[in-house]
Amino acid sequence: MKLLIVESPSKAKTIEKYLEGAYTVRASVGHIRDLPKSNKDAIDIPGGFIPRYVVSPGKEKVVSEIKSLAKRADEVLLATDPDREGEAIAWHIKEAVGLKSPKRIRFYEITKDAIKEALQHPTEIDDNLRKAQEARRVLDRLVGYDLSGLIWKKVRYGLSAGRVQSPALRIIMEREREIRAFKPEQFWVIEAETETKNRTKLTLNCDEEPRDIKLVEKILEVGNKETWTVKSVSATEAKRSPKAPFTTSTLQQTASTRLGYAPSNTMRIAQKLYEAGLITYMRTDSTNLSATALDQMGALINKKYGANYAKRNVYVTKSKNAQEAHEAIRPTDVSKEMAGLADDQKKLYRLIWQRTVASQMTDAKILRTKITVQVGSGEIPNFSINGSQMLFDGWLKADPDARGEDVELPKITEGEILKLLDIRSQEKFTEPPGRYTEAGLIKELEKRGIGRPSTYASIMKTLEERDYVSKEGRTLIPTDVGDVVSTFLENNFTNYISDTFTAEMEDELDQIAEGKREYEKTLKDFYGPFSKDVKSKNKIEKITNLGEADEKHRCPVCGGPMVIKLSKTGKFLSCKKFPKCIGARKIDGEEMAGPKETGETCPECKDGKLIEREGRFGKFIACSNYPKCKFIKKDAELEKQNSTGVACPICKTGMMTVRRGRFGNFYSCSNYPKCKNITKAKPTGNLCPTCNALMMEGTKTIPERCSDRKCPNHNPHKLEKK
Repeated sequence: MKLLIVESPSKAKTIEKYLEGAYTVRASVGHIRDLPKSNKDAIDIPGGFIPRYVVSPGKEKVVSEIKSLAKRADEVLLATDPDREGEAIAWHIKEAVGLKSPKRIRFYEITKDAIKEALQHPTEIDDNLRKAQEARRVLDRLVGYDLSGLIWKKVRYGLSAGRVQSPALRIIMEREREIRAFKPEQFWVIEAETETKNRTKLTLNCDEEPRDIKLVEKILEVGNKETWTVKSVSATEAKRSPKAPFTTSTLQQTASTRLGYAPSNTMRIAQKLYEAGLITYMRTDSTNLSATALDQMGALINKKYGANYAKRNVYVTKSKNAQEAHEAIRPTDVSKEMAGLADDQKKLYRLIWQRTVASQMTDAKILRTKITVQVGSGEIPNFSINGSQMLFDGWLKADPDARGEDVELPKITEGEILKLLDIRSQEKFTEPPGRYTEAGLIKELEKRGIGRPSTYASIMKTLEERDYVSKEGRTLIPTDVGDVVSTFLENNFTNYISDTFTAEMEDELDQIAEGKREYEKTLKDFYGPFSKDVKSKNKIEKITNLGEADEKHRCPVCGGPMVIKLSKTGKFLSCKKFPKCIGARKIDGEEMAGPKETGETCPECKDGKLIEREGRFGKFIACSNYPKCKFIKKDAELEKQNSTGVACPICKTGMMTVRRGRFGNFYSCSNYPKCKNITKAKPTGNLCPTCNALMMEGTKTIPERCSDRKCPNHNPHKLEKK
């Protein structure tokens, strides 16, 4: 038996069909190992930044099945994706399963010919590529945990920062600050409705946009009195050249602009098209096309559009780190212009097909016409109109969506007099620079060398999931939380989120992949100074106030000054005297209901007042001196409703009570936090015969089990197996 391992089940099905039973094909279903979620002991830093991998939860059966099949196999081949991540997955399979000398095959399209060709040229796992991916994973974990931990302490619990995510957020915030600082300037647009001698209407625009109202009045006055004469008619032939076939970045940008797809959605759909054998590998920064693909497209263009449309074009890959052996994203067979696909797959496939075929076609020829009109003796600016007419559609024949509209102008001669029907001005104001769209941000990240093709979609997704940006249509708008986090990082870690540093780090990872740089030295050179910098920032004070509020916004309770604070939902205004005064307003000045005083004094610290607050799980009463005093008043009626009637076996005085947490219901002693007895399942009231711990409800097969995980009665099935 010959065993071939890939990542995806759908990919496995396609390949197994092509190999006609010659190989048993199994899927690892993505990564089978990863760093443990907890950062503690995840990476052995003194030992040389050695990651301590664990089998990913839920992948135990996959590993067991592959191990069983590998023992019976005469030959094992690893056919994971042909990039760093794919190389890492192949290595993890080898290590987890205990394969001694598996063969590695790579293909960039899932077609019968490509797979058979790859099987003829097996190699070994590329350890440099694997190390580059490992370095990226370790680096991202170290940066993410250290920075996030500091932000939790100094800004607010639950926030995060990342090596590439943070520079992307910084770019968004830089643009936002430009918008905030922008001062609009007044200008006027002047438009004239005219008519030719043939009674054809022509709308002309003033060549200048005056910023002085006196000049506007003069243009309107002269325009109404003087003669309108055609000064010149110029016609110029121009060319529109086709664009290069898609890379990962340009596919995400174009799918966002034309189809409205988020980058993560584009990559999800492209993955399905790739696994179905319809397109080549979708993570690439090369614009190359194979000779076979070029011949195939040339034949199709000649047959479908005519010989005068075909032209072999070569495109220069802009990315300095692009692997030229790879290809651009293209259909594996251009004769399949439309396939029986889901609607979203059909749209993306069509977009890829159009771009690929158009890239090998002739230029479009356009006639650009400009009519310039002089008013009177020329004491005011000229008026003009531009038009365009398609002479030869060229590549636009295959990609008509890129064409745009023709603006055909009437035939007119120099010296012709036009009749003025109306002249009008419209007051306008200059606009600030536009916010980034996802497509625009990806283009900017690529331009600055931040991230790589495989990371753009995850960057966008992370920024949105963390609530650092919100989306309005396709526009990315930084939230208050995103603003505060970015400002904190810019003020304290400028070097580590700068364009230069981030791009250089990407180059160093590429050098590891090329075998030109050592893994340990790269991480050591970075992490030594970085960890010292993080430790030094532990001395800075926690950010409780983000600044003074506007003087017009006074505390609604005591009338005193207010400060800007950050909550989970954004910025708000709080009384400067808090917690002595609990007045609050929304950031726009509207009064907030806020906490309510109960009139009681805290029984624990004897200094604070008990106030009613609104929490994630409803109202509760707590001390106003929180977090110094963490007293929470028990609601006797609520405790009674939630009580299980089972006495706590630890403190003997409390009752086990149902509570609600981040991950659902759990049961704890009513004396919590003094007594920290907690169980996930509902306690039954019985005690374990082995360890005397509280028994809790189990499953259908195990009706009751011990709440102590160390006790053998916690999982009787394991006991039976032993």
